[in-house]
Amino acid sequence: MNPEVTAADPALLTVKFTQEESHDAFDAWGFNCGPSAIAAVAGLTIDKVRPQMGNFESKHYTNPTLMWSILKRLGLRWRLRPRTPSGVQWPSFGLARVQWEGPWTAPGVPIPARYRHTHWVGVYQPQGATSPLIFDVNAMSVGGWISLPLWKDDLVPWLLKNCEPKASGNWHLTHSVEVEPPSHKENDR
Repeated sequence: MNPEVTAADPALLTVKFTQEESHDAFDAWGFNCGPSAIAAVAGLTIDKVRPQMGNFESKHYTNPTLMWSILKRLGLRWRLRPRTPSGVQWPSFGLARVQWEGPWTAPGVPIPARYRHTHWVGVYQPQGATSPLIFDVNAMSVGGWISLPLWKDDLVPWLLKNCEPKASGNWHLTHSVEVEPPSHKENDR
């Protein structure tokens, strides 16, 4: 077994929705990477997240402005991690926004065009681990949380091939959000 997963707090890795529920919510109202990452990190069910999603259902994407308002509506304590000279770093626990690179990230392309090619994931780096675990709604068949190497080497190429066929294969983080982990006492949020 992966020692990084073994060292993880199981309560923080408990996703309160199933793959079937995520498919049903996608069909019903467009549930995708943004709402799923929020639900996984906040320890919430899909039904608890949906009313907090603002105008998500009319547009089916979660831009940073909408994400910040959702986190506030949920009453979560969070902070945006600053960009460093080496770029945006993964949070210890929270959310990360991934920019898939392709023709839409070429110099001169308007920023809103880039926004259509992004992906939200949950992130949890257990204390002492060398890399984080990633929650991706596309990994629900294995519980949603997978190691960063598995996400980078297996899931990302599959996602790009199937969802972003014009992508270059590269990606980078645009936003890193540290979220205070949910209290383990609130088991039925």
